[in-house]
Amino acid sequence: MVKLYMQDGRVKEYISAERIALRVKELGERISDEYRETSLLYVVGVLDGAFMFVADLVRHIRVPCRIGFIEASSYGSGMRSRGQVDVRCNLDIAGCDVLLIEDILDTGLTLHEIVGEFDKLQPASVQVCVLLDKPSQRRYPLEARYVGFDIPDRFVVGYGTDFDGRYRELPYIGYLENPDTGGREV
Repeated sequence: MVKLYMQDGRVKEYISAERIALRVKELGERISDEYRETSLLYVVGVLDGAFMFVADLVRHIRVPCRIGFIEASSYGSGMRSRGQVDVRCNLDIAGCDVLLIEDILDTGLTLHEIVGEFDKLQPASVQVCVLLDKPSQRRYPLEARYVGFDIPDRFVVGYGTDFDGRYRELPYIGYLENPDTGGREV
């Protein structure tokens, strides 16, 4: 594993950029195959964490797509969820096959709330695709149809995921060696 010393701490590489690229391509091929009869797939990314994943994934989806983003968050600052989700969506998904894309699925709270909001908008279908899944943390009855990687209960950053808005730009998934201090050695 490679250690990257950043301006404010240390991140240890967990999933390389090369492994991510390969898995994203595989997911795109599977999604294309399963939606081959669909006239239009509405790909909806959850900001901010899923933006890199969405951009890379749609390049490998070989069916017509409409791409949109929503804002949803259950985190304030730090690593703990607030226990409530703010969802901001003004997309017209009625009658559409929707592929909801999120960076990470842990407790399931955020995606559970988003899917509930989407159901009110009457899409033809909603499936979930996540880059990272932490099944050990699940508290809500929600499973992703498409999963990039199952990971253990660790706070990860990079490839769109963040800690207090930092580390999203990393091309790989890493973890903070001292997460309670934002990676700073104490």
